[in-house]
Amino acid sequence: MASSSSTLLLPLGSSSGKRISANYQGISCAKVRGVLVRCSNSELTVKAARSRGYMDQFCLMKRRDMIGLLLGVSSLVIDSFEAEGAGLPPEEKPRLCDGSCEKELENIPLVTTESGLQYKDIKVGQGPSPPVGFQVAANYVAMVPSGQIFDSSLEKGQVYIFRVGSGQVIKGLDEGILSMKIGGKRRLYIPGSLAFPKGLNSAPGRPRVAPSSPVIFDVSLEYVPGLEIEEE
Repeated sequence: MASSSSTLLLPLGSSSGKRISANYQGISCAKVRGVLVRCSNSELTVKAARSRGYMDQFCLMKRRDMIGLLLGVSSLVIDSFEAEGAGLPPEEKPRLCDGSCEKELENIPLVTTESGLQYKDIKVGQGPSPPVGFQVAANYVAMVPSGQIFDSSLEKGQVYIFRVGSGQVIKGLDEGILSMKIGGKRRLYIPGSLAFPKGLNSAPGRPRVAPSSPVIFDVSLEYVPGLEIEEE
């Protein structure tokens, strides 16, 4: 059989306004003035195959780009949650001691107890201190040494009520509140031996507290039910 490739040489003097067709093995060739037109069934088949191959590669690239985009978005979301879990909140949290209070703390004397607990009185309250076993109502902001908050009654919108000196809270908080007066505000520097023996896991908006690591509590003693303040 003859070669499947056909060469048609169209002379310049041929009429240019008409279309002619040369059928060769089912291939149609258009008349173009003075142009050599090559028609090849096998060549067209290869070109068609290549075109399909390019299209498949293009679709594959699109799919890969889409997958990459989804993975990128997922990574951003995960990173966002990890940042919150590491104690990096997107907005400022309420505190018992603001910027001006922090400056005042620098001039307040530090008191150290026999247990190793340290504290500074931001404001000294009035009346007697709560006896052991009494219920107390207090606000608190708990922080790791870097200042990142891991727990706060202010965020919960309600005071924390417990029996002081009864082991319902960590030892450092118990001891620190027992010597406070109603209306007082204090910063407690609690050593690891008086803090959380098992530590606390991180959570969204809350950093991890390592076992027996030091923590800081800002505490305000709001009131003690059944304990009245004597008027001066």
